[in-house]
Amino acid sequence: MFVMRNLLPLQVAVALALCAWLWIKTTAVDPLPDWRLGELVVIVPPAEMETENAFETELAEQFALQLQVRLKVIPLPSDQALPALVAHMAHIATSARSTNDYALRFGKAYQSLDELLICHSVTPKDIDELAGRELVVAAGSPQQAALREVQREHDKLHWKSRRNTSPAELLEEVADGKLDCTVANEEQLASSRNFYPGLGAALDIGSPSEMSWAFTGDTQLFDEAQQFFARIKQDGTLRQLLDRYYGHNDRLQTMDAETFIARTRTVLPHYKHWFKEAADLTGIEWQLLAALSYQESHWNPNATSYTKVRGMMMLTEETADRMGVENRLDAHSSILAGARYLQLLKEQLPLRMKEEDRLWMALAAYNQGMGHLEDARILAGKSGLNPDVWADVKRMMPLLSRPSYYQDTKHGKARGGEAVILVETVRLYHDMLKRLDAQDSFAQLPPVLKRSFVGRLME
Repeated sequence: MFVMRNLLPLQVAVALALCAWLWIKTTAVDPLPDWRLGELVVIVPPAEMETENAFETELAEQFALQLQVRLKVIPLPSDQALPALVAHMAHIATSARSTNDYALRFGKAYQSLDELLICHSVTPKDIDELAGRELVVAAGSPQQAALREVQREHDKLHWKSRRNTSPAELLEEVADGKLDCTVANEEQLASSRNFYPGLGAALDIGSPSEMSWAFTGDTQLFDEAQQFFARIKQDGTLRQLLDRYYGHNDRLQTMDAETFIARTRTVLPHYKHWFKEAADLTGIEWQLLAALSYQESHWNPNATSYTKVRGMMMLTEETADRMGVENRLDAHSSILAGARYLQLLKEQLPLRMKEEDRLWMALAAYNQGMGHLEDARILAGKSGLNPDVWADVKRMMPLLSRPSYYQDTKHGKARGGEAVILVETVRLYHDMLKRLDAQDSFAQLPPVLKRSFVGRLME
């Protein structure tokens, strides 16, 4: 079943689907070349599993860089990934749980994820209470492997495996009441809850997935990968990547998510064109600017805080004067000024930083000021962390409220923890807006294009 709500931006989803389709067709004829000849072929999760797809793709990019070869990524669902690897259609399959079902080698785990049972109505408190309820998981997925482990101690446990689907799609069916129960890992569930607040309590089934890469018999490639993971664990790269893609997933309460989704339909349309204008002016995505505005004012042009910041982007008097804003309650002026101010802050940060880290730190400075951000960066450096990486700096920001830390800083005490909450929540709203916008873009396509797109995905 094709699920529109889990689309990436439409163009990306179409491109990935067509590339996968064409690759499978051509690979059936052409043998897989040796990666030493200059190209590494890696299987990653499909586009519907957005975060996992992006996380595994970036890991693969960094590994290919270490090998000094080109990277070719193939998005395939879990029930096709390992069989494709066995058939020598790729050199590596990512996001795998070790299994004896195939003659493959599995590297050391780089991510441990709890597998959780979740049901439409009341989730059982024990696996044995599942008797008589329909449980469906994605075929060939880590969730199916986890259930097999659990079945050893609960022999009455039964489930159905569905092909050509993903945990995210099954979670949507549970939320809509079309499916009784499914199993998903903690990150998949945390992300889905932001879109389907009705997903309630979950039961840890007691068989976590230790995620790793799968290989065929190439010993040199296997050894290179183990060295790669040892290095990125030691130098902090792996922790930073996990934070980038998963660190902001589970921050919204049910009521917050419901309110946000509702206001994207009722309030945001009145201001969306101004956020897009601000994006054209600054080069910052309109969804990010809208996410910041929602976090600051809930898109209320008349908002005023106890600290006297006001308007859609909650500008201080000083910032408004600096940006040439006469009336902070004018929504258009506020949005443009807030966007330009965020861009100004970003431009003050070193170009050696990665683009995303500059953006997250600019958001922290938007909240607490550049001086306090610099204090946190200095603390990060003194603590052996990387002052150019948000995942490290955000560990220092809350310490700015403690006398033992702020008394030795240039700019003194700050509510640094508030900046961290703002950045991580804005990141989450940003992701949600992009996914909701992709859904709306698909819904607006003419029926003939929708049928064509879905048909190509399902071929």
